[in-house]
Amino acid sequence: MRIHGHTYPLHRRRGRLAAAGLAVVLTTLPLAGCADDGDSGSSGSGSDGNGKTTLSVGVFGVFGYKQAGLYDEYEKLNPDIKIKENSTERNEDYYPALLNHLAAGAGLNDIQAAEVQNINELATVQSDKLVDLGKADGVKKSDFLDWKWNQAKAENGKIIGLGTDSGPMAICYRKDLFQKAGLPTEREEVGKLWAGDWKKYVDTGETYMKSAPKGTTFTDSAAGLYNGAVSSYPHQYYSEDGELDYKKSEGVKASWDLAMRAVEGKMTGKLKQFDKDWDQAYANGTFASVICPSWMLAYIQEKAGDKAEGQWDVAAAPEPANWGGSFLTVPEKAKNKEEAIKLATWLTAPEQQAKVFQKAGNLPSSQTGLDLPKVKGAKHSYFNNAPIGEIFSKAAKDIPVSILGPKDQIIKQHITDIGILQVEQQGKSPDQGWDAAVKKIDDSVED
Repeated sequence: MRIHGHTYPLHRRRGRLAAAGLAVVLTTLPLAGCADDGDSGSSGSGSDGNGKTTLSVGVFGVFGYKQAGLYDEYEKLNPDIKIKENSTERNEDYYPALLNHLAAGAGLNDIQAAEVQNINELATVQSDKLVDLGKADGVKKSDFLDWKWNQAKAENGKIIGLGTDSGPMAICYRKDLFQKAGLPTEREEVGKLWAGDWKKYVDTGETYMKSAPKGTTFTDSAAGLYNGAVSSYPHQYYSEDGELDYKKSEGVKASWDLAMRAVEGKMTGKLKQFDKDWDQAYANGTFASVICPSWMLAYIQEKAGDKAEGQWDVAAAPEPANWGGSFLTVPEKAKNKEEAIKLATWLTAPEQQAKVFQKAGNLPSSQTGLDLPKVKGAKHSYFNNAPIGEIFSKAAKDIPVSILGPKDQIIKQHITDIGILQVEQQGKSPDQGWDAAVKKIDDSVED
């Protein structure tokens, strides 16, 4: 869930916001995005001087392994191993450095995390520099969600990374504001309002705005709506042949049109997600719903505060969609490659994924892990005891296998942060916003 700390509009902040408040969780976690206090400047691999092998783990933000006690547990199971985590706060800083280290074949951690928006580029361009973890002892394809497994598959069938978590989406909504606007408030009835079609979510927004409590809007942002909708399509920015073809994508067009409809209907708070104004809007209760991956729940709890406890609830999204999720990779040039493979496979095994979920809220990317009672039966006390384990697990299993491309993150960022925001915040026309996004994409991405 993360509670990872990227930067923070949409795709850039995927999760690593710790899921405090899970009914099954015993402790409250810090906000995601806080870097570990490990040194990110060097891998730290080698011997600790006491005959132990030090394995270095490079991550961005908070992956939850230290918080869930997994490093300590592994060290007890393997007394000759010591683990050092090197965390960079933001993926936008971490990933370019990883590419440089892979190119140089030096400065690498024994294990390197990878964000979902970058995994295709690694599988396409860097697969020869990464170990085939699909062949590692104890790794079972059947343990992982099919779509998650395939995201890390290179053309030659090599699996360059094992999934750590996933980011299935739901709709988080304010029961009190829905009630004042004359809408249903119970999560099952709320979910029926938009079941099966993102258009119905916007239809519900139109209904809300007719009786909206003063000073409120239906949803936080058009970019959030776009991100939720487009993520439910298998075809987004690239064709099956690997060609950049977002201009022809049905998913992009339909999702853009929905975002524009929401702007024109004054349904959005005109907010940029993860900015200070967005945080303040949670505290002030000025929007009634937000498209929320599993990892966002803790963020909402933190920003909305104690006064909103029980006012928020969680309903199923119109269609299954994913936002976020990471992988663990092992570089071929890792100093302790064989031991790193063992650690990476252990950390991503179903039982360990479930332990991280209990402590940090990162929803497993393991199908087996999702079915464990400690995951499937989880409820979130802050969100009116919503059965989040059931809601997000079901969504995760139904997510379509999307076609990923090497520049997905950049393309999506320009559509949301350039195109949509110009329309939403600057009053530009939809055509002007789209043209601005396309120009920026053309300048940034080689076809």
